[in-house]
Amino acid sequence: MKTYSTNEIYSDLYEQLINAVIPAGSKIKPVELQSKYGCSTNTIRDTLLRLSKIGLVTFQMQRGFRARETSPKKRSDIAKFRVLLEQEGAALSIRKAGLDWEIRLNSAHHKLSHIEKLMTKHGLTDEHLLVWSSAEFEFHDALISGCASDILIETYGHIYAQFRQQFVAQERDFGANYFESIIHEHATILQAALARNEEACKQAIHDHMKRNF
Repeated sequence: MKTYSTNEIYSDLYEQLINAVIPAGSKIKPVELQSKYGCSTNTIRDTLLRLSKIGLVTFQMQRGFRARETSPKKRSDIAKFRVLLEQEGAALSIRKAGLDWEIRLNSAHHKLSHIEKLMTKHGLTDEHLLVWSSAEFEFHDALISGCASDILIETYGHIYAQFRQQFVAQERDFGANYFESIIHEHATILQAALARNEEACKQAIHDHMKRNF
């Protein structure tokens, strides 16, 4: 049996939670995960407590650990906060960042656009979902990466993960029209950012997220 490192266990559970592989509201039992990852229950508990600190897992003495429950209101609240953080991070990046930021952002968008075009043609498979989740975060993370604020970037990462968990749990039947729309939305964000147009970029971020309000 393979023995997983603490970071590998954290990353695997993180991916399962944000992609709703572990269903929202479901109980997470350290004893069951112990055998899967070849580690102690204490290691699993410590990892789940780390995940609870970023809002993906809840813990109560009588109920134990559970994947965070989802609701339209939670999704809306998290989406609105994500927009505020992303708008600020993008605006600061536009003001402060240089050519390296533009290259990173353009590269992340190229990868994301390729995946989204594949999903437009072939639909959303489980494999596509995992790759898309990763690529979508890379693009939005790259957008704010030049803001020169570690706390903003860290907080955004936690809020993005919470949003993704809410979003994927509630939306699985996207359809081709959805991906056609977000291909355009991501391109609009990119164009505004590379043109160094703060207001246009902020508006594009809002327009990209408003369906979740």
